[in-house]
Amino acid sequence: MPTIYGLNKTTLLDYPGHVAATIFLGRCNFRCPFCHNGGLVLTPELQPVIPAEEVFAFLEKRRGILTGVCISGGEPTLEPGLRNFIQRIKELGYLVKLDTNGYRPDVIRELLEDNLLDYIAMDIKNCMEKYGETSGIKGINTNEIRNSINCIQNSEIPYEFRTTIIKEFHTKDDICALAKELGEVKAYFLQEYKDSEQAIQQGFHAYEKKEMEEFIELIKPFVPNVALRGVS
Repeated sequence: MPTIYGLNKTTLLDYPGHVAATIFLGRCNFRCPFCHNGGLVLTPELQPVIPAEEVFAFLEKRRGILTGVCISGGEPTLEPGLRNFIQRIKELGYLVKLDTNGYRPDVIRELLEDNLLDYIAMDIKNCMEKYGETSGIKGINTNEIRNSINCIQNSEIPYEFRTTIIKEFHTKDDICALAKELGEVKAYFLQEYKDSEQAIQQGFHAYEKKEMEEFIELIKPFVPNVALRGVS
């Protein structure tokens, strides 16, 4: 079983259209400087662990109240026991949503082929030219990102792509290049950056709401199904 580092027992936000619980797994293959789960990413071994059987007991008790489970991280696709973990959740009658950075397309493909996912959300960090800088991984293989995008686009389940927009990392040209790469997807969200004491690095800034709205209009010709999320 994967190691569980957090459980949000009830959320109306993480799984669109469902009352859900969110399970947080540790470890990540990215080092995004603005990541707000710095503890999970950098020092998962120092974080409190929740026994898997305790989580399953909770899910058993909440059947009929909760309808979905969101598996987040960290990066869940790094966990060797992820498939069996999801299978047990599905056996309890829950819909499963996976949050991923898309750097393990083979894992995503296997889970989709085995009908273990009901919704998938992939974070797209930036245009391909700036992926290494934004993900904190020099020499990143962006073909893996492209493969995951294509795999998710061709799946038959609901999905979304999303990008957290940060002044220090994203320009209008970057966002346009990213949008052209995506094309006509089912759903794409531009998210406002929220500063956090748990972020890997400090000192980043969000764009103003008006600027974010301008980005939306700029990329709509390439990605018609784009919207803002979490913009105050």
